[in-house]
Amino acid sequence: MKTEINNLIESFLNFLKENRNYSEHTLKSYRNDLNKFEVFLNENKILSIAKVNNNLVRNFLGLHRRKGLSPKSLARILSSLRSFFKFLKSEGKFTNDPTVGISAPKQDALLPKALDTDMIDKLLNFEPKNWIEHRDKAMMELIYSSGLRLSELCSLNLKDLLLEEQMCRVLGKGNKERLCPVGSKAIEALEQWFTHRAAIAKQDETSVFVNKEGNRLGPRTVQIRLKKISQDRGLPYIHPHMLRHSFATHILESSGDLRAVQELLGHANLSTTQIYTKLDFQHLAKVYDKSHPHAKNKK
Repeated sequence: MKTEINNLIESFLNFLKENRNYSEHTLKSYRNDLNKFEVFLNENKILSIAKVNNNLVRNFLGLHRRKGLSPKSLARILSSLRSFFKFLKSEGKFTNDPTVGISAPKQDALLPKALDTDMIDKLLNFEPKNWIEHRDKAMMELIYSSGLRLSELCSLNLKDLLLEEQMCRVLGKGNKERLCPVGSKAIEALEQWFTHRAAIAKQDETSVFVNKEGNRLGPRTVQIRLKKISQDRGLPYIHPHMLRHSFATHILESSGDLRAVQELLGHANLSTTQIYTKLDFQHLAKVYDKSHPHAKNKK
């Protein structure tokens, strides 16, 4: 037998599906969270939504915290409840929001995932067999060499590469331009890629990396290619941002120069970069040329 609360949950889920066009996966998450809350209310003999108050919501979250639910899961449940009661209020079925004043549990800061140099070598140390592999190797070497964001890699144009100076010009977040060093292995991979690019790229295409139609390569294609290469090399899925994190980590491990890493990554605030200081750093030296595994001068 359906209860008042169950009917309201179904109305909310239907609203998300019909009006917000939420995916089945997202709807399933909302349903699971709200069903947990409904079970809790039934166990406490709360059958009317009007009797739900702030203390009940706190007790519900506290119960699941004691059961060992992670802070991330608890935060998601609280978010589901907030959305649910906001919907009920907009529909005139509830007056006060019982989630007001309840903070999401503090989550542990996730450290960036960085690959060790052995994994980097396993990923990048291969002989390309065709133009696609030459392109992919050049992309990966450049991200790791220069710490590029995925969007920065895809927006890179030929005029931005200053290979004789071992530099590239990057337009980052907030349209802020910066110069990034390019290591010897990345330069070598780029030069090999350019011998193939000429036959593939459209005549007026300015981007460094192109797809099989000769147009600018999109971010999703880069992600798919890295996933395939990771699998082919017997590695877990390595996404582009992991190469950027590895770039920052390896330089900071060797140099200890947080300001230099901030500049190289294009972080506006040092606090954004300071997450890397939570990793285990052992060596001190100076910046890029002495620090990056693939940065030795080509000459």
